[in-house]
Amino acid sequence: VPLPWPVAPGVWGARVAACEEGAFILQSAVQPACPIVSTATKCGKCGPGYPSPLEAMKGPREEIVYLPCIYRNTNTEAPDYLATVDVDPKSPQYCQVIHRLPMPHLKDELHHSGWNTCSSCFGDSTKSRTKLLLPSLISSRIYVVDVGTEPHAPRLHKVVEPKDIHAKCDLGYLHTTHCLASGDVMISSLGDPKGNGKGGFVLLDGETFEVKGTWERPGGAAPMGYDFWYQPRHNVMVSTEWAAPNVLRDGFNPADVEAGLYGNHLHVWDWQRHEMVQTLTLQDGLIPLEVRFLHNPAADQGFVGCALSSNIQRFYKNEGGTWSVEKVIQVPPKKVKGWMLPEMPGLITDILLSLDDRFLYFSNWLHGDLRQYDISDPQRPRLTGQLFLGGSIVKGGPVQVLEDQELKSQPEPLVVKGKQVAGGPQMIQLSLDGKRLYVTTSLYSAWDKQFYPDLIREGSVMLQIDVDTVKGGLKLNPNFLVDFGKEPLGPALAHELRYPGGDCSSDIWL
Repeated sequence: VPLPWPVAPGVWGARVAACEEGAFILQSAVQPACPIVSTATKCGKCGPGYPSPLEAMKGPREEIVYLPCIYRNTNTEAPDYLATVDVDPKSPQYCQVIHRLPMPHLKDELHHSGWNTCSSCFGDSTKSRTKLLLPSLISSRIYVVDVGTEPHAPRLHKVVEPKDIHAKCDLGYLHTTHCLASGDVMISSLGDPKGNGKGGFVLLDGETFEVKGTWERPGGAAPMGYDFWYQPRHNVMVSTEWAAPNVLRDGFNPADVEAGLYGNHLHVWDWQRHEMVQTLTLQDGLIPLEVRFLHNPAADQGFVGCALSSNIQRFYKNEGGTWSVEKVIQVPPKKVKGWMLPEMPGLITDILLSLDDRFLYFSNWLHGDLRQYDISDPQRPRLTGQLFLGGSIVKGGPVQVLEDQELKSQPEPLVVKGKQVAGGPQMIQLSLDGKRLYVTTSLYSAWDKQFYPDLIREGSVMLQIDVDTVKGGLKLNPNFLVDFGKEPLGPALAHELRYPGGDCSSDIWL
């Protein structure tokens, strides 16, 4: 039967079947438990998510957002919690936290989150996106939250204790969660139980959430870990590096950079064999954090944001069938006075791609600006939007800019609905249609405390940016502010955002 995509030889099996409604599906030889549904047809009984990224762009407007809020390293002795925020302009509770789910333990450092299942299982009608997983960056505990029974009031479903992860995987300090087409859930690690660097992957059963072991073969972990993204049509996964937990846990020490203790590599993995096959050294690419393949599942390229060197690098499959990398965007540092170093990097901390693979977004947490680039030509990104949302170089602050290759003057402080925003733009999430960008300002509690002590005192915020998807451009919504400085137990640090129906940084299409 004709299929709407090319099939890579040796990667996908040839078994084709028809579902009840006549839609043809191609089953994976790697993960046969969950078929891929043809984007050219519709299945009568589909699973979670959408058949394709472009179909996802037609999905409903987001009405609520989930985001973890952190109290570790603040002045409040309370557990981290999952906040539910109303983002429906028609709601009387618009821009308000409508529910808080506290965790049962202190000082977990909730960070990123992910789903029990996503669009990679769109063809499996037995799957539903009802559980949000919250791995803890410091305690290594995993909280499984039921968001299906009552989406506006999530409840705790299960706790996976660190001892289970330590015993079965010899891993800890957990970061990125992705669901797999097999029905399992995979979570990356930064280290081993003692806080040494170790970039491995914990595998959970997607139904029971029992720890199954590691995804990678025994002894096959990377030296460091952080984020990852997989692209089965090219039989590949790419992972990134931050640093060993013992290095970054209590703050940033510039001497650790000189000592080579921070990452500057991408690791390329064989998706079928579960083993690392290539390591790419990033020239002028220090601390590669968030990694994103293009959403088109046939794409053989993507981008990674390198925080400390403040550049975006494109990785791609070369003619020889291996992988290469090149720098495509550079944010120049600013010469400053009154800061910890004589030069201040932008510090790119989060990146996103729109679902149509047209725009790349990233945040410069220290400089304070959010950027939009047209990536219609991925080798030559073109700046189409820039917006300053706080940061370390605002006028009237302790930092004086002595030399700036981009700006003629220091930006004004940002005031939204009467509140001066502390910190800078950090985690970002894009609406499915690409027209709204949500932003929070906390990076990691120990680094927040070091670089933006006012964040600890005043709490972080959540902002919303209107996006011009025709010509490009960014505009602040002056009527949208969620102030986590006014939380009942004290100012909190809000981090990564998730929509109940999935989003462009959690869904992977096969």
